[in-house]
Amino acid sequence: MIARDEEVAELAALVARAADDDPLEALAALAAARRQLETLEELAVRRARVRSASWASIALAMGVSKQAAHQRFRLCRWGDR
Repeated sequence: MIARDEEVAELAALVARAADDDPLEALAALAAARRQLETLEELAVRRARVRSASWASIALAMGVSKQAAHQRFRLCRWGDR
């Protein structure tokens, strides 16, 4: 759980930096936050699949179509079952 707490704290710091007066600093912070969110999203999808969640239920939770979720995550490093 500590790793997750650290990830959340890091993400919060990046989001705070996104309001920086320097637009280049803000853009760098947003890019870093986007990368971290993508990693966290991939991990959440993996956890859902390991727990036998269907692509339809994952897609519903993400607010995308089943096809979009499947296409985006089916070839991730961890593969599909």
